[in-house]
Amino acid sequence: MQSSPLTGINQRIKKHRFTDVTLRLTRPDGRPLSDAELSVEQTAHAFLFGLAGGIVLSPVARHFGWSDEQVAICKERIAEFANFVTLPFYWGRYEPEEGAPRTEFLRETAVWFREHGVALKGHTLCWHTACADWLMKYPNDEILKKQRERVRREVAGFAGLVDVWDVVNEAVIMPRYDKYDNAITRIAKEYGVEELVEMLFRDARAANPRATLVLNDFILSREYEDLVEILVKRRTPVDAVGLQTHQHQGYRGAETIWDYAERFGRFGLPLHFTENNIVSGDLMPADIVDLNDYKRPDWPSTPEGEERQREQAVEFYSLLYSHPAVEAVSWWDLADGGWLNAPAGILHRDLSPKPVYHALKKLIKGDWWTGRRELKTDAAGEVRLEGAAFGTYRLAAGGDSLNFKIEKNAAKIDIKLK
Repeated sequence: MQSSPLTGINQRIKKHRFTDVTLRLTRPDGRPLSDAELSVEQTAHAFLFGLAGGIVLSPVARHFGWSDEQVAICKERIAEFANFVTLPFYWGRYEPEEGAPRTEFLRETAVWFREHGVALKGHTLCWHTACADWLMKYPNDEILKKQRERVRREVAGFAGLVDVWDVVNEAVIMPRYDKYDNAITRIAKEYGVEELVEMLFRDARAANPRATLVLNDFILSREYEDLVEILVKRRTPVDAVGLQTHQHQGYRGAETIWDYAERFGRFGLPLHFTENNIVSGDLMPADIVDLNDYKRPDWPSTPEGEERQREQAVEFYSLLYSHPAVEAVSWWDLADGGWLNAPAGILHRDLSPKPVYHALKKLIKGDWWTGRRELKTDAAGEVRLEGAAFGTYRLAAGGDSLNFKIEKNAAKIDIKLK
């Protein structure tokens, strides 16, 4: 009988996310820094713990009436919780009028996050929903041309600020999407979804060879596996597989979450769990097929729901952190009342933290974090750092301070003082 994926979870986390490493310190002239006292502390995770809170800092914030004070609170909450933020590049909102993209506002937002050590992802470059209506006046060949130009423009234009991209979003349903006519479904039907995805990923790679390019979907079935398999065989430059789990109808459970990671991890590509929610109020009825069809103006968070959300989120994050194929997980709604007006945030509607916020922060910046260590080198200038989480560290010794990284398979790190 197969054991539960929860069995041995802490051992897997220790195995896949922590390491023992020897630091070898030398002086500027090459001599070892012998018998020296030093301090080492972690400053950033290698694993990407993300939020989609960048949405409220975009032009969308004005649409929902966010004040400057609310935006400032959100920025601070995000910066203390996450090292990775999703910024909105929905074509219809980013460029509501052809030739007039809202570049500068997003660039200003991106600069703020980068200055605070937060990596950024652009979401999304190609999607049939929230597409630009003005594309509809063009024939399909011109739509494709403009879509390809759009990919190159954004990926190249934001290089160095936004270096992770959901290049294509929800490709599985794209050619058969029938809720309303749109330009992207038109070209997916005409050119084929595999061909469209491949063209756009190759355009993105050419625009920024160092970018991480993600294929993202909510249909986590064999159909999505087949698409990924085709793209891998074609050597399409997909750098990570994106998996959405909007769990408004209830937490899907450890076995299901682990199954996602196992099935999609078989391709040898990193997994990004890109859009994830667990609600802290009533669950959406199970018979709702398209979550967008559920309309509820009064969907409150409840004390019992918040406790359930906290408990399930801790299990969800711990499972993903323990799986070696997973490299990123992002919570979708920063605050309640976001998508679908659901109580799916880690903050209340008034932006005060919910129990889930404190619980996840404790994991990310507590249990899974390497605090300050006071160490001393030996005669050879070496010192052993045990149980260190992968990520970026600051070392202080003899009045000097510098940064270094601890990565997987790093047994010894040479550090030369200035």
